[in-house]
Amino acid sequence: MQNITDKLSRATQFRARLSQAMKDGDMSQSALARETGVDRSTISQLLTGDGGRLPNAHVVGACAAALGVSADWLLSLSDRPESAARMLAESLTLTDAPRALIDEQIFAWHREAAGYKIRYVPATLPDMLKTDAILNWEYTPQLGRTPAQAINASRDWLDWIRNSSSDYEVAVPMHEMSSFAHGTGYYAGLDAQSRHEQIDRMLTLSRNLYPRLRLYLYDARRLYSAPITVFGPLLAAIYIGRKYLAFRDSARVQTFAAHFDHLVREADVSARALPAWLAELKGTIQ
Repeated sequence: MQNITDKLSRATQFRARLSQAMKDGDMSQSALARETGVDRSTISQLLTGDGGRLPNAHVVGACAAALGVSADWLLSLSDRPESAARMLAESLTLTDAPRALIDEQIFAWHREAAGYKIRYVPATLPDMLKTDAILNWEYTPQLGRTPAQAINASRDWLDWIRNSSSDYEVAVPMHEMSSFAHGTGYYAGLDAQSRHEQIDRMLTLSRNLYPRLRLYLYDARRLYSAPITVFGPLLAAIYIGRKYLAFRDSARVQTFAAHFDHLVREADVSARALPAWLAELKGTIQ
């Protein structure tokens, strides 16, 4: 008896969802018949029948394709009406990525995630903690973004953190900080005074903004992370150079959040220990 009831319920739901999809798509019975290649009488029967029989898979699939919805949704196997292609298009996007952190898209994402924890792995040092001298040195060679724009962006970013209802966690590889302090690799040619001033600034801000802003250092020999920002449960964006690869589906966002949380759990330098570590690092600058 229960099995019969379930079949009747699913058939009734199928008719209701097919009718709703046709209404939403402004598609008549005749138009749907042409799109699916079945008789108009078949479409009429699908909409008005009162039994527990569902159409075959070919007809269901054809109706779903014509109406731009999911066959699983029509059959009450899913509560998401979007087709797989549409869900993928909405959950994964490529967005232009200016070299500096502040742009309209980034600000929109931060506003959207206000109140949630923001997790961030920068490409170099965190832009919002950089001195004007470092931003000038770093952004002068960049295409499409001037040092002045980067400096203003950094200040806006810092103001946002101070006034935002979100908490920020930042994870940086230890070798990035060491390379900076010693003026090697990416930072080759950067003068010692600028490096001293930058460490001083990070010391000051890490103390003043804690616990709103928490910065952790991890060992890249044991762990690796691409530059990424996780906006609470809403969005994860990976920086690939000139573009952000942005994910909105909850499963992937949770995966990236778990990845970041692993960096924090395995960090060699905690947010509390960071000032002392920076002060020791500063003493090695020559």
